[in-house]
Amino acid sequence: RMMDEGRELSMTIAQVVQKLKGTHLHSQLERQAKECLHKPEIKLECLKDDVRDFLRNSGWEKKLQNAVYRELHVLPPPSHPAAPPEHIKEPLAYMRKAQASWEKRILKSLNSMCTELGVPLARKRPVSEQKELLSKWNEMGTDEPDLSHFRPVYAPKDFLEVLISLRNPNCDNSDQANSKSHWSLIQVPLNVKDIPELREAFTELDLTSGQLGIDDHTNVLPDMFESEHFSIGKKVLIEQDSAAAEQYSRQGCPTGLRAELWALILNVTNEPEDIMYYEQLKSGVVHHDLLVDNLIYKDVKLTASNDDYYFVFEDYLYQVLLCFSRDTMVLEHFSYNSATPPKSYIRGRLGVEEYAVVYPPNGVIPFHGFSMYVAPLCFLYNEPSKLYSIFREMYVRYFFRLHSISSSSSGIVSLCLQFETLLQTHLPQLFYHLREIGAQPLRIAFKWMVRAFSGYLATDQLLLLWDRILGYNSLEILAVLAAAVFAFRAENLMEVTSLAAAEAVLADLSTLKVMPLLQIFLFATVI
Repeated sequence: RMMDEGRELSMTIAQVVQKLKGTHLHSQLERQAKECLHKPEIKLECLKDDVRDFLRNSGWEKKLQNAVYRELHVLPPPSHPAAPPEHIKEPLAYMRKAQASWEKRILKSLNSMCTELGVPLARKRPVSEQKELLSKWNEMGTDEPDLSHFRPVYAPKDFLEVLISLRNPNCDNSDQANSKSHWSLIQVPLNVKDIPELREAFTELDLTSGQLGIDDHTNVLPDMFESEHFSIGKKVLIEQDSAAAEQYSRQGCPTGLRAELWALILNVTNEPEDIMYYEQLKSGVVHHDLLVDNLIYKDVKLTASNDDYYFVFEDYLYQVLLCFSRDTMVLEHFSYNSATPPKSYIRGRLGVEEYAVVYPPNGVIPFHGFSMYVAPLCFLYNEPSKLYSIFREMYVRYFFRLHSISSSSSGIVSLCLQFETLLQTHLPQLFYHLREIGAQPLRIAFKWMVRAFSGYLATDQLLLLWDRILGYNSLEILAVLAAAVFAFRAENLMEVTSLAAAEAVLADLSTLKVMPLLQIFLFATVI
């Protein structure tokens, strides 16, 4: 066992070193180390220690530490040395198969739209069009192209149907007939946490801890807690330590510090080279027109533009999402995502592998509601390159899991199962009542979870929820909140007699307070 752990550790170290080798940070560190050799306090006889001390005292060691911490967050869990490479992406064969066939469906839908509308997947823009786009880059929302023929490639409810049909071929379903899972929509055997395990995972949310987002602390005076929490937050920022910032945000981030704290947790710096990279992506948008641009445009028009909180950010959303679709750095996350980037063939070369290109260049085809992953971040960051880097990191760390089929505990399949299990265990009467009237709870809650509640909660509440996603480095809290919402509205839901009526009871979540709901559901439930 110890030997296995040692081997895992050395494999992890080797992977992290490999990842950091070609980075800008690596070359900066080398340059700093060389430059410090000319300093009088550096002695030859203890050169190694002196250089190390210099890098520590000048803040470079912290930067390296944060970069390592970032890589550890996205590294896939160590697999058996003999395991084939696809196991790193997803260990369960039936999940891989389901994901692959879902990808085929999406690509087919995209290609048939191409053919029907006679629109190419990509084309070079004429110079006049490039100039026009550049001149209105900051007000793209005023442009009203005719998008009536474009439709989203898929909507969350199409995806839910696929998840409901998932089956483990090695599992005898008759075994489940007597168990509760027989009543669930999700029929795959994954391990999800029960309430005691969730309490352990989310200990900092217990009723005795101070929390931002709760007005009446039982044991803590809110004003005292808030001012103390704020001053600790400032210290965390001075320290510039990602791990400390992550731990801190479990109790919520103060509004004035949130943007900086999230950037520190995500290790997003916005150095000159990040700004330059963003400008390169922007010029890619200006030079080439992609079919997915229309999908992005239509999605923003259908979602954020109609939202009371987010319509003001319309132009930011176009900028970020159009640049995102061209960003090949996003492809790196496919090494630990169960999905595979879609490929398309250069015209006239269908089926010839050498002419296959990843399309869109970032490998992500947006679906209906995708722009809502970006919208809340616009409240925190108004500099496009910073907003862009934060969104990309949030996507490759968390959001991709909400629309790919995997067995990850933060993956959408586990979240659905977690939600159904919590409801069945703690509100069995409500669960069966809704099921009997054809209002399966998951059909209502799925759209909340797939969007990480963006567009459903009031923004201040959503940001408090996302604090905890970052703080616990997990999306499991989404399933807990979805169950807590049903618990909160249980009385009204027990009286409804149709799916439409149940949906009406849960149509408006904008008045909900996230933290009390989570705390009461997790820590005041009698087990």
